[in-house]
Amino acid sequence: MRAALRHRFFVKSLLLIALVGMLAGCSGRAFNVKNLAKSDVDMVADAHIRELRNLSHELLVKLYKRNPVQLSRGKGRSVTRRINQLFSQPNNYRFIELGNRRGNDAVRLAFDEDFKGDRVFALMVGINSMLNAAYDGKTELFLLDDLDQQKLYDSARNLEIITWRLNNRHNSAGEPFLLSNGYTGRVPNLSFERIFGKMIVLQDMMAKIVADRNNRAINSVVHSIASSTLLPVGI
Repeated sequence: MRAALRHRFFVKSLLLIALVGMLAGCSGRAFNVKNLAKSDVDMVADAHIRELRNLSHELLVKLYKRNPVQLSRGKGRSVTRRINQLFSQPNNYRFIELGNRRGNDAVRLAFDEDFKGDRVFALMVGINSMLNAAYDGKTELFLLDDLDQQKLYDSARNLEIITWRLNNRHNSAGEPFLLSNGYTGRVPNLSFERIFGKMIVLQDMMAKIVADRNNRAINSVVHSIASSTLLPVGI
């Protein structure tokens, strides 16, 4: 009896492997079994998360190029180490040098006159942990996962506010807390604006997709970026 059951299991396994192979061949892409537990929206969300990570990585490097002195103010000492700290352990966004602040609290630290640490790292910890919270702390989505369209939308508004603060917030000496956009000669360098713009579009698009799928409304926020506070985006 057990031999017969093992034989059936073996045959079914072979059939499953054959089916998976055919599906992979038809699609022209490598097939991953875990994708069977994903909806189309899950895979779209996964793509958004990957792209946000790539853009965040690009933003961190560019900010350190514009603000190299910040490395000497923190415990990173090198861009490579900062990259490892921020991206090697997903969901680990608590750092003693920032007083374990994350999300909006870490963002505020980057524009705090009294903060003597690495402002680039504080800002990027804040941005990444906020975006992570918008996806409920998940690095990939599956069928039973349910995102909150409001968190996604609110995170996009926060990115707009952060962009404004980078361009307009100054210390008591009249200097920007962090250099971002500038000029090369007379030609404006808006590469930071483009990165933030892409991130904002991704979050707004994902918020609309989730809202449409769940037939839920998004509470739109009408505000002046200059006077508004960061919206809470928590897990």
